[in-house]
Amino acid sequence: MKKFYAYIDRMKFIKRWQLMRSVREENIMEHSHSVAVLTHALVSIENGVFGGRVNAEKAVLYALYHEVSEVMTGDMPTPVKYFNNSIHGEYEKLEKLAVDKIADTLPPELKGELYPYLQADKSSEEYKFVKAADKLSAYLKCLEELRSGNHEFTQAEKSVGQALADMKMRSVDYFFEHFIPAFALTLDELEGL
Repeated sequence: MKKFYAYIDRMKFIKRWQLMRSVREENIMEHSHSVAVLTHALVSIENGVFGGRVNAEKAVLYALYHEVSEVMTGDMPTPVKYFNNSIHGEYEKLEKLAVDKIADTLPPELKGELYPYLQADKSSEEYKFVKAADKLSAYLKCLEELRSGNHEFTQAEKSVGQALADMKMRSVDYFFEHFIPAFALTLDELEGL
């Protein structure tokens, strides 16, 4: 019996933003979809607008699987995960072990195909776009919560927004200029009604 896709399906049970009150809960499955779409957007902007040569397929697959370890570890809150270098280093080791354990449930002929995306090359150009998309997804979550009147996300919106600006990525700047304003619109406004 092969268990890999059953593990992947369990991503829908792992909640994000555990230390904060949310108007709408988010799980790592929907977050991973968001990050994959946003990664594709950022890479498309980089390649289409700025003439870059980033491998979109590789970046999107990195994004799709970037939270797989959390099926076993749960979602470690950012303030805990980055409390100090020692904790962060140990948590990275734990994430790698979790991914390896999940990957070992694949048949060998599939593991060779999937493993490079499960254990992403974090030094690659493609992974840089995944990290930006991950932060962008968090920023959009903050905007959603703030629009719903949840001021619990006020500081997170500021710090995540600053982290995105600090990345100094032209595709992120372009996304902010051209796409972020529409996230404040209602459905009727999006439809032009």
